[in-house]
Amino acid sequence: MDSGHMVRTESTVEVCKYGCFAFLLLFLLPFSAARADEMKSTVIIHDSRIDVFIEAAAAPLSQPEVMKWVESAAESVVAYYGHFPVPHLTLRVFSFDGSGVRHGMTWGREGGLIRIDAGSRTSEAEFADDWTLTHEMIHLAFPSMMGEEHHWIEEGLSVYIEPIARIRAGHWTARQMWSDLVRDMPKGLPREGDEGLDHTHTWGRTYWGGALFCFMADVEIRRRTKNRKGLEDAVRGILESGGDIRNDWELQKALKVGDQSAGVDVLEKLYADWKDKPIMVDLPAMWKLLGVELDGTTIRLNDGAPLAAVRRAIEMGTPGNKTGEGSAPPKSGGVASRPFAVFAGRTVGSN
Repeated sequence: MDSGHMVRTESTVEVCKYGCFAFLLLFLLPFSAARADEMKSTVIIHDSRIDVFIEAAAAPLSQPEVMKWVESAAESVVAYYGHFPVPHLTLRVFSFDGSGVRHGMTWGREGGLIRIDAGSRTSEAEFADDWTLTHEMIHLAFPSMMGEEHHWIEEGLSVYIEPIARIRAGHWTARQMWSDLVRDMPKGLPREGDEGLDHTHTWGRTYWGGALFCFMADVEIRRRTKNRKGLEDAVRGILESGGDIRNDWELQKALKVGDQSAGVDVLEKLYADWKDKPIMVDLPAMWKLLGVELDGTTIRLNDGAPLAAVRRAIEMGTPGNKTGEGSAPPKSGGVASRPFAVFAGRTVGSN
């Protein structure tokens, strides 16, 4: 079963309604059209291979800058999971005349497939600041949900894990992440008429409601285990049990495997509470407990707060246990191993 995932950019909210057939058909059209001019390169990271096809018929893209962007995103995912989620990924980058990164989608077919748009005038700094490709790569590390009502967990995990993964790879800062979460996490709170995560399919509840679920699960796992385990142990356990995007799973199976891997029954109980009814979270109180303080427009991190150690472990992993106690060790040399690119030639009229 193919699984499509829409990005969380605000500008696409009105057109990116999940299941919008007409938009999806237009979005997939480039796959069926012949590509007149295409550049292929490969990134090798640990035991995984990422074949990157740069389609630049609309406007030329800088191959070195695109490849650096791909390597950075792959590094971030490895920093969180310990290895890249699938043995082989096909990444198709389509150009447009402009700047920035737009519209990403991920499928389980072809062993892993991502399609993403990048502007021909995107600067090196804009590529470095992009979160979209990391978000899409994180989708590879979780099974395709068999029910559309569970799309929120697929998107919520990617929204929540993406900035953490970039922090652990050294591509983002903790202060930037918490600033964004303080600003954006309220979008995931239930509104009037909400019927729980399984029944409220608005953009805010799908993306940020799912992220709020993951955040609360992460904090509770760390609290229950005295900070020895975290959400990464749960999702790594799911991945190591064969739960990547190439496989269709029921949500209950994923949550059960995640709880077993973390050693506490947090995910299943949280889902039982949140699936059918609105659950309010006192976010200002949570920020205070974690030591995330808003001073005007500036975020200050207070290491004297009651759950400051939990906050730091969310950012960088449990001290002395970066790969997660009980998790499989990183493949081929550890998280610190860097990807390298193999620049290949241009193909004309390739499919």
